[in-house]
Amino acid sequence: MNDLFRDPEKLDISALENWLWDIACVIRGPVDAPKFKDYILPLIFLKRLCDVFDDELRELGDIAKFVDKDPHLVRFYIPQNARWDHLSQLTTGLGEALTDAVRGISRYNPKLQGVIDNVDFNATAQGQRILSDSQLKEVINRLSRYRLGLKDVEPDILGRAYEYLLRKFAEGSGQSAGEFYTPREVAILMSYILDPEPGETIYDPACGSGGLLIKCYLRFLEKYGQPNDTGRLKVPSSIEPLHFFGQDILTSSFAIARMNVFIHDMEAEIALGDTMSRPAFLNPDGTLCRFDKVTANPMWNQDFPLATYEHDTYGRFSFGIPPSSSADWGWIQHMFASLKDPGKMAVVLDTGAVSRGSGNQGSNRERDIRKAFVERDAVEAVLLLPENLFYNTTAPGIILVMRRGPKPLERKGQILLINASQAFAKGRPKNYLTDEHIAAIADIYLNWREITEGSPLRSRIITNEEAARNDYNLSPSRYAPLDNKEEVLPLEEAMVLLEEAEEERTEAERALKEVIKILGLSESGDVTS
Repeated sequence: MNDLFRDPEKLDISALENWLWDIACVIRGPVDAPKFKDYILPLIFLKRLCDVFDDELRELGDIAKFVDKDPHLVRFYIPQNARWDHLSQLTTGLGEALTDAVRGISRYNPKLQGVIDNVDFNATAQGQRILSDSQLKEVINRLSRYRLGLKDVEPDILGRAYEYLLRKFAEGSGQSAGEFYTPREVAILMSYILDPEPGETIYDPACGSGGLLIKCYLRFLEKYGQPNDTGRLKVPSSIEPLHFFGQDILTSSFAIARMNVFIHDMEAEIALGDTMSRPAFLNPDGTLCRFDKVTANPMWNQDFPLATYEHDTYGRFSFGIPPSSSADWGWIQHMFASLKDPGKMAVVLDTGAVSRGSGNQGSNRERDIRKAFVERDAVEAVLLLPENLFYNTTAPGIILVMRRGPKPLERKGQILLINASQAFAKGRPKNYLTDEHIAAIADIYLNWREITEGSPLRSRIITNEEAARNDYNLSPSRYAPLDNKEEVLPLEEAMVLLEEAEEERTEAERALKEVIKILGLSESGDVTS
């Protein structure tokens, strides 16, 4: 695997979390715990910007001395009073200096306006400074412990930091973190599955901090980049670049995604808003924009009201209305409706998304939607991931791969099911996929192979007809078991099934009452006048 995807040794997950906790401890007390991230993240981004800028100055060599006179010599410009080596030397007036620094950066770099310059480090409450200069000085000292250049830390270091602060403090105050941070190795695997090509458009409707988009960009850079004079990979101008689009409902995630695509010099549009109610990327006639590739890790089993689907004006839910207890197939249909023909999508969901409702007597909304997609030959692959990869759940996830338009001839009418539930390394606090696991899983998918023995991976290629015989259960462990282990229903999936059953019972009762009313009967069976 290319070094673009490797974790730097200087700041692994454990070191990052210890570092962030150390910084947060400086401002504990003056700042409410849920607001820690509002002060810490802009400073981490400022440090990252400054380190990347310093690296670029070093790469320029003698030309660097002309940058202050001609800022266009660099991708982005940091004014002298906003550079880390200047700020770290200050002992007084730090609140004002930091506020001026982030505002100055946004003036020189308009793409960062409204992203980095929203915080006032000189703010007061009841006539007193919220953070004193001495506290800000100590935060800067602790931030200076690590370099955050492009070669020093993983690409989505800001997303990692945000996820940790959210998990550590928001949940500790009785709030819910709400969204998922996609583990880096899962995002890398998805980038190999999507395999972006020159000139393509890539969309993430629940982009969070932008990690999935960044990994697609790095995969493209890995394939087509050529080393420049400094050894950094750059895509030649003869190769058409990728264009990225993302939307997120949270202001903080939106800001971090904007920061991330800016740092990586990606051609990207990031929008703020509720994708399911108000998708941001529309054509002049009000229809959904369509993209070559779509990727996402939306929050699992969201409970959108049925009105979200019933009052949709974008034609997204033609395969069926999902139950209000789980929006998984709502997200899938939005993504599918956002695909060009031909186009490919990969989405991370909980395991129940590919099995709930199968084997039930009568109709089931999720099973019926799966049936419609299988009959259209749109389902290409399902990958079962190991347990305990994701930060806010121990449950395994799946990657569902779908195509709009004809599949390659050799895959027509087929579905590849990969059981990677045992392909992991034990970690603390979470398991993870090694580079070897990622490469092996990607190889099975890209080369459309069955694996029946000799590795911690199993895969089977089934026909759409076999899926139908199994009532459209697409769980990989059903078709490609490891050591004949039986499927175990995760607690989260059991809860969703219970909610769906309750929803179906309520709907049946409502329909029965309507019939009774039409027949002129009372609920006891007596004829009413």
